[in-house]
Amino acid sequence: MSAAVKVYSIPGSPFLGSVLFALEERKAPYEFVPWQAGFMRTEAHLTMHPFGRMPVIEHEGFRLYETQAILRYIADAFAGEPLVPDDIRRRARMNQLIGIHDWYFFPKFASIAGWERVIKPRLTGQAADAAIVEAAMPMGRTCTAEAANLMGEGPYLTGGTLSLADLLWAPQIQYVATMPEGEELIGPYPALKSWLDRMMKRPAMKRTMLFGMDG
Repeated sequence: MSAAVKVYSIPGSPFLGSVLFALEERKAPYEFVPWQAGFMRTEAHLTMHPFGRMPVIEHEGFRLYETQAILRYIADAFAGEPLVPDDIRRRARMNQLIGIHDWYFFPKFASIAGWERVIKPRLTGQAADAAIVEAAMPMGRTCTAEAANLMGEGPYLTGGTLSLADLLWAPQIQYVATMPEGEELIGPYPALKSWLDRMMKRPAMKRTMLFGMDG
């Protein structure tokens, strides 16, 4: 049996959720090593991730950061159903959806609205600044509309089988669904809403909730 993958992150991170989701889908052995909030951007943290983010994995002496790279590593390192489509156009669609997530959805909407609506109240006890959330909403609307459009008939984001795009998007959309704005962003798209319900019922995603993904 392969050695366990060590996964380092703060509990509740949607990027942690994506990595654990992939490991669970692969039934790969892993150990979650939680960081506390005070660890972030310390010298010890920056030694592991020079850009001060999360998660980080270690596997048999190999350390890796950046969620997309970690997901691709897990897909290659452990046996299971393919998480990268063989079909060239479905694979291109997967990469397109990953790009939309990494360049637009997370940095220009989810990281902003998620901080205000989910993280700030928990960490500081302060209420969300609705004006900040509203300023980010145009990008949120564009991204969820395009995700719904690109997934087509589904049932997964790239067609008939699970892919890395599903693993990356699902924890983020799960968080969005808990926000007051969630219905506005997801509700107009029945296929996207059904997709999230389908993802939430997968045993692998349910098990990620043990690490705080359900809030």
